[in-house]
Amino acid sequence: MKIKKSWKHKIHEVIYGTHTPAGKLFDIVLLIIIVYSVIIVMLESIPAYDERYHKFLNLSEWVVTILFSIEYILRIVSINRPKKYIFSFFGIIDLLSTIPKYLALFLVGSQYLTAFRILRLLRVFRILKLVRFVGESNNLVRALHASRTKIFVFVFFVIIISVLLGTVMYIVEGPTHGFSSIPHSVYWTIVTLTTVGYGDISPETPLGQFIATVIMIIGYGVIAVPTGIVSAEYASGISKKTKKNPGRACPECGTEIMRVDAHYCRECGHRLNDED
Repeated sequence: MKIKKSWKHKIHEVIYGTHTPAGKLFDIVLLIIIVYSVIIVMLESIPAYDERYHKFLNLSEWVVTILFSIEYILRIVSINRPKKYIFSFFGIIDLLSTIPKYLALFLVGSQYLTAFRILRLLRVFRILKLVRFVGESNNLVRALHASRTKIFVFVFFVIIISVLLGTVMYIVEGPTHGFSSIPHSVYWTIVTLTTVGYGDISPETPLGQFIATVIMIIGYGVIAVPTGIVSAEYASGISKKTKKNPGRACPECGTEIMRVDAHYCRECGHRLNDED
């Protein structure tokens, strides 16, 4: 039993940790294989290359798929709570990047779904000691969540303005100048308000052009206001920011440990010891 635990612990250190030479090497090799597999999928979609190197590309894809399958199984067996990994973001991505080649045996064309393996490159944050940027993304998500009410109110206000100005433009320009209906005019207003400007419809009367100018100016505010709302919440979260821990993962559920002084996992509550 003791040997089994030691084996699981070693596998866990290599697969989930980047604080050991073996863990760093594993992750770097993994990224190289991911990039290689994505290139293979891209080449397979080019008829000339697929026709000439089909056997090689297909064999390479199967080798990569088998390697990913082994890695996926090892990730599950090396932690005490496999469900935490299986239903986590990376767990789902790892599964989705493995099964398309197997599905290709039954569904033609499904092998191209392996291009989703590019999402696995997000692990580069761990490998290059960029865990702090993962923390920054978490802060951004929290800021968006905290400001969701303000953003909703602002978006609702923008929708009202778009309907009102779209109706005005329908009255001013009319079907003669391309504003064939109120919904069509509202569409033009939103396109102009967001500064996209497709140019498929444009006002031709002086009054309509003046209103369009006002809408364009308001458009800059549309961009600035929600940015300011989120930035304020983000700055508030940054002031409470704590130092992050590079490269450790919970041996129980595989969650990245973000705080240096953490004694318990934030996901499963597992006690973290120095040996973890």
